[in-house]
Amino acid sequence: MGLNLEYIHVSKFYQGVPVLRDCSFTFPLGSSYAVMGPNGSGKSTLFRIGALLEEPDRGEVRFSVGGQLLPQDLHLRRRVTMVFPRVGLFNRSVYQNVAYGLEIRGVGGREQAAQVERVLELVGLAAKKQQHALTLSSGEAMRLGLARALVIEPEVLFLDEPTTSLDPANAGIIEDCLLRLRRERQMTLLLVTHDPAQAWRLGDALLRMENGRLVAADLILPQECLT
Repeated sequence: MGLNLEYIHVSKFYQGVPVLRDCSFTFPLGSSYAVMGPNGSGKSTLFRIGALLEEPDRGEVRFSVGGQLLPQDLHLRRRVTMVFPRVGLFNRSVYQNVAYGLEIRGVGGREQAAQVERVLELVGLAAKKQQHALTLSSGEAMRLGLARALVIEPEVLFLDEPTTSLDPANAGIIEDCLLRLRRERQMTLLLVTHDPAQAWRLGDALLRMENGRLVAADLILPQECLT
C-alpha cells in the first residue's frame, strides 16, 4: 500500500511575513494534481514542506498508509522526493549522478545498473550515460534531475516548474515521462506549472493558490485551458 499525503492547517512565515496561510488538503494515493497561481503565492513553499524539506510554523503534514500515520523518519523521507526548477548536478558522469541515490540506499551491482539504465532510457539520456553531467544542456540537465528522482521510485513526487524555460523538445520528453508514470505506477504526482494546457495534460485536478491560500480544487476541463 502506498502513501497518502495530508496538509492540516499549514502556515509558514519568513521573517514574520506569512507565506502559507492555513492550508489544508488531502492528496490520496495515485492522484495527480497541477498547482497554479501567481509568483509569490506560496506554491514552492507548499511543496518543500510536503517533501519534508521544511517544517511548517503552524499545522502539520501527515503521511499515512491504510489509515496508519507514519513517523517522519529517514525511511519516510526516502519515499518522497522533489525536483527543483534548477537542478544541482554532481561533478560526475550522468550515470554516477543517477546512481547516487541508489548507492546511499545500499543498491549496487547489476541491480543498480539495471535501474539506472531504465530511467536514463525513459528520459532519453541512455546514450549520454558516460558524459560529464556538467556539460549537458539546460534541458538535458532537467531531464537528468528527473531521472535522479525517478530511480529511487518515490511514492510521492513533487515537481516545481519542471519545464520552465525549456525548448519544446525537452519539455515534451519530460511531459511524456510523466504521462507514462501516471499510466504505469501508483504514484502521487504534484506539479507546479504556469501553463494551463500543461496542467490539463498532466493533472487529474487543479489546485489554485493566491496569497498563500489554497483557494480552489477543480477538475481540469479542456475548455479551461483555452480561456
